[in-house]
Amino acid sequence: MKSTLVVAAVLAGVFLGACASQQRPVRDEAHRWVDAEATLVDVRTPEEFAAGHLPGAVNIPVDDLAQRLEELGAPAKPVVIYCRSGGRSARAEQLLKERGFQQVLNLGPMSAWE
Repeated sequence: MKSTLVVAAVLAGVFLGACASQQRPVRDEAHRWVDAEATLVDVRTPEEFAAGHLPGAVNIPVDDLAQRLEELGAPAKPVVIYCRSGGRSARAEQLLKERGFQQVLNLGPMSAWE
């Protein structure tokens, strides 16, 4: 039983380390894009946004995105999107690409920014 727990703990650590290292390149790329004046978009609800968001982000909830595309500017302008866990930003990424936005970077969860 004790060895099973040790193996489980080691595997969990490997998994978490792999997840963190996979987020690092996206985080670094997101920082580069925003530094180069990409629009940073929080696709969470207004209530979630009011409770805390990344500096400089605009709030366009994913359910409103299709009706508010003009707020993002021309489809050629780079956009970085994020949400709480990555699900809504994945939906937003798909919608933006379907609508002709060529440079869309999905940060995923807001926590990946740090």
